[in-house]
Amino acid sequence: MLKNLFCSILTNAAPSSNYRGESEENRTVIQKITKGDHEYAVVSPEAMRNALREILALREQPMNRRRLLNEDQLAVEFKEYPDADKYADDFLFGYLVADNKEMRNFKRPAKRDSVLRMNMAVALHPYRFDATFHQSPLNAGDSPWKNSTSSALLHREVSHTAYQYPFALSFEDCKAKKPWAKALLSAIGELSNVAGGHARSYFEMAPRSLVARLTPALVGGFDSYGFDRHGGFAELARIKKGDLPGQEFVVAGALARELAGAEKERLLQEGVRFFDNPQEALRTLAHDGLDA
Repeated sequence: MLKNLFCSILTNAAPSSNYRGESEENRTVIQKITKGDHEYAVVSPEAMRNALREILALREQPMNRRRLLNEDQLAVEFKEYPDADKYADDFLFGYLVADNKEMRNFKRPAKRDSVLRMNMAVALHPYRFDATFHQSPLNAGDSPWKNSTSSALLHREVSHTAYQYPFALSFEDCKAKKPWAKALLSAIGELSNVAGGHARSYFEMAPRSLVARLTPALVGGFDSYGFDRHGGFAELARIKKGDLPGQEFVVAGALARELAGAEKERLLQEGVRFFDNPQEALRTLAHDGLDA
């Protein structure tokens, strides 16, 4: 049976200046979007996907692409032309080779869509114009190198917030490489080092809570940004006969642990599965989608 996974993740809250745009003089600017009457900090799916690549590489999955850190601009290096049968990142995240002559010679497609679909992570709380100031000292005395001729006051926008983001995965697309798909879900459960301010910032994008639906349907059918400012998920009230089928849903993490007794009992009667640990929930979903 066709099985698609739709999942909404809520992170823990912490001070964040993870995902920055162009600096304005010495002011580092958080990237934001407007929702209603407020601005909210965001993190791009591209930044999260890059962190997932690095986690998969640490887990010794075969990776074609790696980041080059000593170039004058953002740069990556590929071991060879993309090969989705050989490399986990080519299989999971897709690729595009603009000059497709060589790919035709290899009898491989010049482009491949990503198996993993992710959307932008959006802050749970609006940006309140908070900022911090830091003094960057002058390299003086016998220092062999200098970045500037004077010390500088660094002005950094910051927001104390949790983020929520959705992802979707078709297990039908993953059948050929089940271990890579399982490794991907495990990496999402441990997601960190996302656009981390040049490795100076520590903010976990791993789930504090998650709501997931494993279904033959082609859409999740629920609000993929459904977490409220208190970590609740109002769409759970729709799990009932004639609306959302409870046996397709998993609730994990803080939401599962803190849900009121009567509502949790009702959802259990509808067939919802609860996990105290989000990582265990993702492992179970991987098994159910790929092995069951």
